[in-house]
Amino acid sequence: MATSKRVALAPRAVRQLRRIRPVYLGGMLISLLVLVLQADRDAGGRQAEIAGVFLPAFTALFALTAVRLRRHERTEHCSTAKKLTPSV
Repeated sequence: MATSKRVALAPRAVRQLRRIRPVYLGGMLISLLVLVLQADRDAGGRQAEIAGVFLPAFTALFALTAVRLRRHERTEHCSTAKKLTPSV
C-alpha cells in the first residue's frame, strides 16, 4: 500500500472545506428525506431514483471533505497547520 504524504492546506482551502461541509450534510439529509417519503408511494418514482444517486454522492463528498480536514489537522510540521490548530 502506498503511503500518502500529509500536506497542510492553504488557509483559503481550509475555509472553503469548512464552509462546504454543511452543504454536503444538508444534501444528504434532503436526499434521505426524499427517499423515505417516496418509499411510501410507488417504488418506481423518478424522484426516488434521483435521490438514490444524490445520497451516495453527497455522502462521499462529505466523507472526502472530513478526511481532508482531518489530515490537515494532523499535519504538525507546517506553519499553516500550527496557526489553524487551536492550542490546548
